[in-house]
Amino acid sequence: MQELDASVQQKVNTWLNGNYDAGVKQQIQKLLDDKAYTEITDSFYRDLEFGTGGLRGTMGPGSNRINKYTIGAATQGLCNHLKKTYPGEKVKVAISHDSRNNSDLFARITAEVFSANDVHVYFFKELRPTPELSFAIRHLGCKSGVMITASHNPKEYNGYKAYGADGGQFVSPEDVAVMDEVAAIASVDDIKFNRVEANIELIGEEIDKLYLDAITTLSVSPEAIKRQKDLKIVYSPIHGTGITLMPKALAQFGFNNVTIVEEQATPDGNFPTVIYPNPEEKEALTLAMKKAKEIDADLVLATDPDADRVGIAVKNTAGEWVLLNGNQTGSLLINYLLTAWQERGKLTGKEYIVKTIVTSNLIEQIANAKGVKFFNTLTGFKYIGELMTQLSGKETFIGGGEESYGYLIGEFVRDKDAIVSGAFIAEMTAFYKDKGSSLFEALVETYLEYGFYKETLISITKKGQSGAQEIKAMMEQYRNNPPKTLGGSKVIALKDYEFRVETDLDTNTTKPIDLPKSDVLQFISEDGTVVSARPSGTEPKIKFYCSVNTKLANKNAFAETEAVLDKKIEVVMKDLGL
Repeated sequence: MQELDASVQQKVNTWLNGNYDAGVKQQIQKLLDDKAYTEITDSFYRDLEFGTGGLRGTMGPGSNRINKYTIGAATQGLCNHLKKTYPGEKVKVAISHDSRNNSDLFARITAEVFSANDVHVYFFKELRPTPELSFAIRHLGCKSGVMITASHNPKEYNGYKAYGADGGQFVSPEDVAVMDEVAAIASVDDIKFNRVEANIELIGEEIDKLYLDAITTLSVSPEAIKRQKDLKIVYSPIHGTGITLMPKALAQFGFNNVTIVEEQATPDGNFPTVIYPNPEEKEALTLAMKKAKEIDADLVLATDPDADRVGIAVKNTAGEWVLLNGNQTGSLLINYLLTAWQERGKLTGKEYIVKTIVTSNLIEQIANAKGVKFFNTLTGFKYIGELMTQLSGKETFIGGGEESYGYLIGEFVRDKDAIVSGAFIAEMTAFYKDKGSSLFEALVETYLEYGFYKETLISITKKGQSGAQEIKAMMEQYRNNPPKTLGGSKVIALKDYEFRVETDLDTNTTKPIDLPKSDVLQFISEDGTVVSARPSGTEPKIKFYCSVNTKLANKNAFAETEAVLDKKIEVVMKDLGL
């Protein structure tokens, strides 16, 4: 009886008989001996592909796993692309890695393959945040760069983020060109693994200084910081790269009362104090919030392993510590930035902000009220970076972000940046404290002025080949049978980003969506409720983003209004069968 699909068996045979390390072959043989056919199938049924976050997966042997050979093939394909794109040039790249298990090994392999292909490698000698890599690519005049990270995924994961010459992740058509080159690596023998020492140059503290000096120039409220320099900040890097830059950034901005969560200060790929090293998860901030209560802090900051995302906690009006979600923090940041720019007469009409299509429309309301140009992009920060590059030199990017806790201020980087964001969240806290207010009170004021927007995210995990098929079937079902109502409000529009068309369900008329193709569906109701359905590009999940809103009558009605919106979200999710 055939236990493995023929194509899977063929790939397994290629690895068992090819020029792979003996240890890898032993791992595969053990899976065969144990008849672990489901795991073997998942390890070999496809080649890892670039999604919105690049190459990402669990570590282990196989074409659908992160290992020396998939990392090597990705790098060789990227080398081949760069050689074709920049013929006759000595191509330069930058490489960094996070604190994950094997990240340093995979970074070294990446550097070795680049060097063997006569590419000059600027290699961070120690772990560093993703945004610093983006900065280094731009500063050092590189044509590309690679960050070895799986961001906030569980410890079994690792990944490979590939960047273009602008310091942003590759976008269409270049991402496809790179994928084609990777797919064209027909054999492990096509990969050059032999290190050429002369092509590898170590970098570190000198880039730290340049980056920190650059982001410090962006500060809009230095006077408020001077008056509030003793602001009590608790910071956790959650065992990641943030420890290398965040304390320095806060100090350079002018904050001198920062308490680091010692239990989470040491980089560790096993993430021993958390279930998931993700600042979106309440559990990951437990130790930081405990410390904040102990010292009666003003602000809690926590960054993920590669320090591109930041989560925060603040005290509410009852003195209780509460976590803000990514939409709330993003809205606060944009409102603060535009207010501070406006107060200083810096708005000239040439400025703009950006968010993604699944991020709160509260940000759009704020931008419109302040008369600042606003853009929506597809999910994935690479699209924000792409827009920034297109507008560079013509208009000024103030800030932007996405609901998944990723933000950027200023134009020095082309990816989400928890370091500059953390510094500005601290600055924003000082700005409001200087006015006798708090971040929580500023959030309530924002809702009073622009409407109370409440968002939630539901992620459904469907692992393996069968899971991918289930997710596809779910999207088809929603596409062909959109909900008639959401929380009692009639659905009046369907946006299908896969077919790049928006349908008015009342008149059955359509209009084009001026964004690249993406497998996302959005349902919009009469009362402004928005639900977006989107398969993740980097994880075996389908995600549902729900946004509801209403007027906030007065500050005292906050808790009552929030409860009404929470109930509405429950009803909306039932309408979707979730």
